[in-house]
Amino acid sequence: MRSPRPWHLLLLLSFAGALPQPSSAEVLIHAISYQGDDQQAPLQAGNFRNPIVPGFYPDPSMVRVGDDFYLVNSTFGYFPGLPIQHSRDLVNWTQIGNAIDRPSQINYGKDELTRGLFAASISHHDGRFYIVNTCFYCDGGNFLVHADNPAGPWSDPVWLQVRGIDPSLVFDADGSTWVVHNDVPDGALRYDGHRAIWLQQIDLASGKAIGARKLLVDGGADPASNPEHIEGPHIFSHDGWYYLTAAEGGTGEQHAQMIWRSRTLTGPYQPGPANPVLTQRDLDPQRPAPVTSAGHAQFVELADGSWWTVFLATRPYRGNQYNLGRETFLLPVHWQDGWPQVLPRGAAVPTQLPRPPLPASTSAAHDSAAFSWRETFSAAALPPQWLTLHPAQTPWFSTGPKGLQLQAGDTALGALETGGQTHYLGHRLQHHKATLELQLAAPTVADGELAGLALLQNERYHYVLGVDAADGKRRVALYLRAGDKDPVAGRLLASAALTADTADVGLRLVVDGATAQAWFAPRPGHWQRIGGALDASLLSADTAGGFIGNTFGAYAVKRPE
Repeated sequence: MRSPRPWHLLLLLSFAGALPQPSSAEVLIHAISYQGDDQQAPLQAGNFRNPIVPGFYPDPSMVRVGDDFYLVNSTFGYFPGLPIQHSRDLVNWTQIGNAIDRPSQINYGKDELTRGLFAASISHHDGRFYIVNTCFYCDGGNFLVHADNPAGPWSDPVWLQVRGIDPSLVFDADGSTWVVHNDVPDGALRYDGHRAIWLQQIDLASGKAIGARKLLVDGGADPASNPEHIEGPHIFSHDGWYYLTAAEGGTGEQHAQMIWRSRTLTGPYQPGPANPVLTQRDLDPQRPAPVTSAGHAQFVELADGSWWTVFLATRPYRGNQYNLGRETFLLPVHWQDGWPQVLPRGAAVPTQLPRPPLPASTSAAHDSAAFSWRETFSAAALPPQWLTLHPAQTPWFSTGPKGLQLQAGDTALGALETGGQTHYLGHRLQHHKATLELQLAAPTVADGELAGLALLQNERYHYVLGVDAADGKRRVALYLRAGDKDPVAGRLLASAALTADTADVGLRLVVDGATAQAWFAPRPGHWQRIGGALDASLLSADTAGGFIGNTFGAYAVKRPE
């Protein structure tokens, strides 16, 4: 395998090489910094902490190649899409690229942020990496991309003759290639949420179907109970059996992971005797520090014969409210009488447990409960974690020695669905308790513009703390959009005038679960609060709808007259 291409070159190709640099007047942002600390119990020696990848990293899929592990997550309407992370110990993960990092690969703009790139599955076969994915509300539907190196570059999509969502590749011992996936069953639906798991043989090069698809599961593990929305299937082989695992109950609090097995790939599949093998739906909802919605798991065998699984779960701070989205967790898998089990029924997902039997990372152990960083945007390209809303079709920002320079766009965050390009560059929120700061050169904000720091759940629910200008005068302004009742440009909550000699302005949002505060500094160190107590629960998926997590970052827009 070729040595990985450095991530900064990949991002330079996607953000700078594919698009010329912007040329008109730009807002200058010196830095964005982050400090998150969920104030959990200290990590004990020899343990790791769940989630292993905190924040908006849902629908995990993992593959082992020798001593290396690779992880991919869904990204929906964000770009670049499908982040690729690498680890050698299953605990410390480093993002090495994105599978969808060129706007020319897929056009998934002009729709809600919760559309786009759904659950992906990563695999490795004959020296090549593959990802199959659903582009929801796109022209093609299901597709695969491939790469000789997981850091990229990844191919343009090969569109599959496979319906439904959540495809996963199966490379059988006879050399055939199959896709296991979710879709509606044939005939009339028996109930709302009635879905099925199907298996379709394909030609790997063309994506074309070979023969008729085969029904593996109709409804779920117990069809008589009318299980809803079975999805996220994977098939793996072990000890002479084919195992099928998939999740029932939807991706919320009723989420539950099921298991089946068969002596042949095409079935019939027998459900396991102890289903579900992973769920949190039976636990007391009033328990302290709950982990909920566990499911969408994929099992991986280590070199020593032990098994582990990655899966998604959520960490609500109140009821079913959480702003971080669905996160990536890790647990061991235990085998009994030929069946895998992750947790016994009624057991809670542990937040600390012994590390996998792998050499510890040579770098400092990463504790997901608390970390900080500062980005000055001085490099020629962005780190791979930074995101825009939909693929950018025209240039509107640049990085370099001056910092981040971005043009004010014509499309407000609230108008994303109109198909215009919103000029927002974001990063995932990864803690319930976090301080977000942006340093802005106020004189670069021109009349009729708003620029600053946004905290975003989706196009209908977000806060913006920024500097706007009119008639040569500038002020700090705090805006909120909380549903369709508010204008797409947001509702003004508070403002404070800036003096004409104001140079750099600090903008700060402090998030603490269901609450938040806004601050600004007209000169270094002189922080002033603005807007009073803010309701951060408005940015929870429970309130705002959908199933993505919060991001925050730089935003610039032309204000309506």
